[in-house]
Amino acid sequence: MSSPNTTRHQPGLGRDERQQLLGVRGCTLWLTGLSGSGKSTIAANLERTVVARGRPAAWLDGDNLRHGLCKDLGFSEADRHENIRRVAEVARLMSDAGLIVITSFISPYTADRELARRLHAESPSGPIPFYEILCDTPLEECERRDPKGLYKKARAGLITGFTGVDDPYQRPASPELSIRPGAMSVEQCVDACLQLLNHGPETR
Repeated sequence: MSSPNTTRHQPGLGRDERQQLLGVRGCTLWLTGLSGSGKSTIAANLERTVVARGRPAAWLDGDNLRHGLCKDLGFSEADRHENIRRVAEVARLMSDAGLIVITSFISPYTADRELARRLHAESPSGPIPFYEILCDTPLEECERRDPKGLYKKARAGLITGFTGVDDPYQRPASPELSIRPGAMSVEQCVDACLQLLNHGPETR
């Protein structure tokens, strides 16, 4: 709920005029998947590729934001909801300003991802393209990789409420794109994301 003592100001520079002046159109690519599914690796390479092609892009990483914007949040269900809400709001602001925003968050709950989508659809300056991308790596493969050692800790009971072990991951029912980092190279995953970015989803 917003404060009753605030007023939304109309921007001095509208989105259409900004896009015309800059020659770019913003959007959000929302990567979701289990821990260790390859989200961050793909997001980092995608950001570099997009910027190298002359388009402004920014990567919002789950771990990085928990060192700043979301450092006051834990991993309870309520805190996870708030974490994604904050990220979605920031992504909306940045994409509205003309950036291609790439997020890499587990975002395990359907309701939270739908909130992120809705915030973009209901942007005050008009709908902003929002593309949900599922990094569809099986739990067994994510656990085998275990780059941060978190699955091992969760199985040992040192971490509770860990997605995929004792907390659910609710798979997207109809993402704009589904990629298989375990079966595809990083380059193939990035290319698939670029196709989505350049041409939009074929079906939904």
